[in-house]
Amino acid sequence: MTRVLVPVAVLEGETVSPGLMSLLGTVDVTVLGYHVLPEQTPPDQARLQFEDRATAALEDLSQEFRAAGGDADHRLVFTRDRKQTVRRVTDEVGADAFAVSRPTGDVDRILVSLSGDVDVDRILSFVEDVVGDRDIGVTLFLAAGADLSGGPGDAGGVSDTTAGRLEAAAGRLRDAGIDAVTERAADGSAFDALIDAVPGHDAVVMGERAPSFRSLVFGDESGRVAAASVGPVLVVRNRREVDADGANGAE
Repeated sequence: MTRVLVPVAVLEGETVSPGLMSLLGTVDVTVLGYHVLPEQTPPDQARLQFEDRATAALEDLSQEFRAAGGDADHRLVFTRDRKQTVRRVTDEVGADAFAVSRPTGDVDRILVSLSGDVDVDRILSFVEDVVGDRDIGVTLFLAAGADLSGGPGDAGGVSDTTAGRLEAAAGRLRDAGIDAVTERAADGSAFDALIDAVPGHDAVVMGERAPSFRSLVFGDESGRVAAASVGPVLVVRNRREVDADGANGAE
């Protein structure tokens, strides 16, 4: 079963919008409650002080996710490095993707970025699992100058070109009953093009190696991202990254 990790700064009052809960109702969810500790605070002290309150909040969130349709569990971590913790727990629970939770209402259309050295097959499989048989449209997006590597191949006589691969990806989703269209940026950086494509979409799906995704996911929210009203972002793990982490025992 497809699993998504949803990190939540649980002691800071962060929560998950009903729109994201509904979107993830077709998959299993692990809610990662985390709290970033100051250097001088020992983890054991923080756990003793805050564990009961944080656990109660996580249990409530998990129950809301289960009510949306999928299975849900939770983890609580006191950490000094949010990024490393998200990556480590994503590996531990075998999650296919992790979420960046931002407010959204009902999700009617998802923007799916296929730019960069991303695992296109895993992204498409993830989208198929998340959308299911619901009336949610998908826009497959490719930045200017990007080559669609790792795509669905040349099955069905599709020529080995970026345009052909992009259309083949859309065709795969249509065969699964999903309303899929394609969009290619004419110019600009991959990150700017992605932000410019966001209006009209309620959530974004992107690969782990998408250009500048760390600026969107882990960096400070820029004025342009806020102005674009980016909703939840679902980051799909690259199989190569998962395999490498497993082999190296890396966080």
